[in-house]
Amino acid sequence: MICLFLGAVLCGGTAAAQHTLGVTGGYGYGNARFYPDQETRAVWGCYTAGVTWRYYGPQRFVGGFGIDFEYLQRGFSFLQNPTEEDPAKWYTRRVKSLMLPIVWQPHIYLFKNRMRVYLDAAVFFSYNISSTFINEQGSTVSPEQSKGPWRGEYDFKVVRDNRWGYGLAGGGGVAVLVKQLEFSVRVRYYFGYSDLLRNHNKYAGNTTDGYENPFYTTPQRSPLDNLTFSIGVSYRFNKSGFTEWNNRPPKRDKNKEVFNYKGVTK
Repeated sequence: MICLFLGAVLCGGTAAAQHTLGVTGGYGYGNARFYPDQETRAVWGCYTAGVTWRYYGPQRFVGGFGIDFEYLQRGFSFLQNPTEEDPAKWYTRRVKSLMLPIVWQPHIYLFKNRMRVYLDAAVFFSYNISSTFINEQGSTVSPEQSKGPWRGEYDFKVVRDNRWGYGLAGGGGVAVLVKQLEFSVRVRYYFGYSDLLRNHNKYAGNTTDGYENPFYTTPQRSPLDNLTFSIGVSYRFNKSGFTEWNNRPPKRDKNKEVFNYKGVTK
């Protein structure tokens, strides 16, 4: 459906001159915001890759509107009730997600339209396709007392887990324009509003789950956040450039009226 939409827009005659299509790839970290609070740490090694499309209007500084379709690794790690007798044991989840940010990108051009400095403001929707877990508490338990594997694939359950999500994203970057190509560097923060685990009601299977679920009661809030650093390359669908480059406000005519002091009496 997205491909049909982009195809229709790109084939829209002269309007195609205002479009770019590109690819991005990057690296960053993920974390979670639990309520009640848990002691967490960032999970680095979260990779991202995707396709980006932008439409740039003729108005100056307003920038572009577009859609990204991304693969993003997310995750979190939290400390499980440490004591003096029992050293710290961490529970870590990594989640592979498909992301659909809808982006507004205000910008300015520098160096005779050879560089673009821009901001990102987006609302995104996501779908969690798979996940893995590591529960260090289970690594020290004897086989007789074990509740199953302490690491491996995480099985999503409809009554416990949310696959769909949404949130806001913001950031900025710099793009260098070389003929019809744009090479960009971008930083973006994803601020989740939906919960990874279903909230408000206690999940009845918490006490019988294996090491994949360390929560005795379902957290009331469990949104995921990500910080990514990306590079990208985009192609502009014309040679002459964007309409915005030639869109300058009209110059105001100076008032050429001259006051004649002759005949003025004191």
